Amino acid sequence: MDRAQKEAVVSELGQIFTDSGVVVVSHYVGLTVAEMQDYRARMREVGGSVRVAKNKLAKIALEGTPCEGVKDLLSGMTVFAYSEDPVAAAKATEAFAKDNDKLVVLGGSMGENLLDPAGVKAVAAMPSREELIASIVGCIGAPASNIAGAIGAPASNIASILSTVEEKAEAA
Repeated sequence: MDRAQKEAVVSELGQIFTDSGVVVVSHYVGLTVAEMQDYRARMREVGGSVRVAKNKLAKIALEGTPCEGVKDLLSGMTVFAYSEDPVAAAKATEAFAKDNDKLVVLGGSMGENLLDPAGVKAVAAMPSREELIASIVGCIGAPASNIAGAIGAPASNIASILSTVEEKAEAA
């Protein structure tokens, strides 16, 4: 790799570390190509990505980024999982690590907050952006349906009362 390629990699990694909602660092010793492709596919499904890079270049790219503290985790064969959604990469990595013990989560970063393996697991347990939006929409929609039901109820009550009065009048 020549100097220009290294500079391009550092620039790309710097962009990733700056723009991502979460970055998860893991060791991947012993993963086969097929397993790594499966990991990448799972990450793409949730809107994230996986990047393998030389630790020395990653350390240079981390300088001045919000997740600069991740430098200490970079030793051996490391892989970065990242996503804009602050939960997606952590969820996908934890799910893959459960199925494959060769991927060992070392930690990560959520903005300026450093995460240890337990922190990554806690982030993975949080609801995703889509789940939060769905629950908020459900909360907003419920009162509207209750109001519509309350508004419609008096009209049906009045109709049944008028029907009862009419039946009594006919019977008399």
